[in-house]
Amino acid sequence: MTKTNPGRFFEDYRIGQVIRHAVPRTVAEGERALYHALYPARHALYSSDEFAADCGLDGSPMDDLIAFHIVFGKTVPDVSLNAVANLGYAQGRWLAPVWPGDTLRSESEVIGLKQNSNGKSGVVYVRTRGLNQTGEVVLEYVRWVMVRKRDESAPAPETVVPDLPAVVDAADLIVPEGLDFTEYDFDLAGEPHRWGDYGIGEKIDHVDGVTIEEAEHMLATRLWQNTAKVHFDATNRDDGRRLIYGGHVISMARALSFNGLANAQMIVALNGGAHANPCFSGDTVRAWSEVLDKAETDAPGVGAIRLRLVATKGDSGAFALKGADGKYAPEVLLDLDYWALMPL
Repeated sequence: MTKTNPGRFFEDYRIGQVIRHAVPRTVAEGERALYHALYPARHALYSSDEFAADCGLDGSPMDDLIAFHIVFGKTVPDVSLNAVANLGYAQGRWLAPVWPGDTLRSESEVIGLKQNSNGKSGVVYVRTRGLNQTGEVVLEYVRWVMVRKRDESAPAPETVVPDLPAVVDAADLIVPEGLDFTEYDFDLAGEPHRWGDYGIGEKIDHVDGVTIEEAEHMLATRLWQNTAKVHFDATNRDDGRRLIYGGHVISMARALSFNGLANAQMIVALNGGAHANPCFSGDTVRAWSEVLDKAETDAPGVGAIRLRLVATKGDSGAFALKGADGKYAPEVLLDLDYWALMPL
C-alpha cells in the first residue's frame, strides 16, 4: 500500500463534504518581514505598531493577504493539488485581524460540482474558513477550481452550481473592534487622499511596475506552503514553464496600488476575482484600480471603498480589460473586486 498522497481528483468530491486541512501554522513577525521583502508593501497600518495604536488597535496586525495566503495554502493539497486552473473567488470576508503569535488552520466545505463537457476535468466549488487557535473564524471565502479526473470513465456527479452574490453587501462588512480613523495621520500614511476624494467610476493608474522573478515566486509559494504542482514542477505543463501562483500576483498588485491608494488600509471583503491569463517569470506586473462603490461604516472616521484592482503585464495606462468578444485582453493577469477601509 502506498503511503504517499496523490491528491484528490474531481470524482473524489461530494456535495456537503467537509475537509479539515492539515498542518496549522503559527504566524510570527518573520512572516511580515518576508512579506514586505517579497512585495513593495507599505500600508502604514501593517508597518507600524505606533500608527496602528493611534488608529485604535492594540498594535499592527498581519497584512490581510498574509492571512489569505496561509489559509489558502492549507487547502491546496486537498483542493487544488491536481488543478488545471484556479478560476475565481467570491463572498470573501475578513472577520477578525490576525496577530503575530496566532495559529491558523483551514477547513473547506464542497458546495458545488460541475463536470466539464470534455469529461476530463470538472469544476469544484468550496467554501473555506480560516480559524485561529481559539476557533474564531478570521477569514472565509468561496473559490472554484478546475480539477483533473483520475478516471475519465467515472460517472459525472449531479451538477450543482452555487448561487453566489456578486458583491458582499456593505452592511455585512466587519470593521475590526476599536478601529478609529478620526486622528488619522495622513503625512505618516504617505498620501493626503481620503474617502471623500474618490469618485465612483474614477480610474487610477498606479504607475509602478515589478518584473516577476522565478526565485521570488518560488520563495513565496513555499512560504505559504502551497504545493500545487503547476507552481513547482516544470514538467507538469506542456510548455515546460512553472506557473506563477495567482496569490503572488494579487499581493504584487495590491502593493503596487499603494501609489494612489495609500489610505485604503484594510481589506475587509473579496467580492470576486479572476486570474484572467497566466503569469510567468519575466513578466512585468503593473496595476490600475477603478472605484466601484463607496459606503460609510459605524466606526468613527472609517469609510468603505469598493475597488476593482487589475494587474497587467506590460502597460497599465490604457485601462484595457476585455475585448469586443467579452474575453479578457491578453495582457490582463488579474481582475479583483474588493472592499477596503479608508479614513473619511
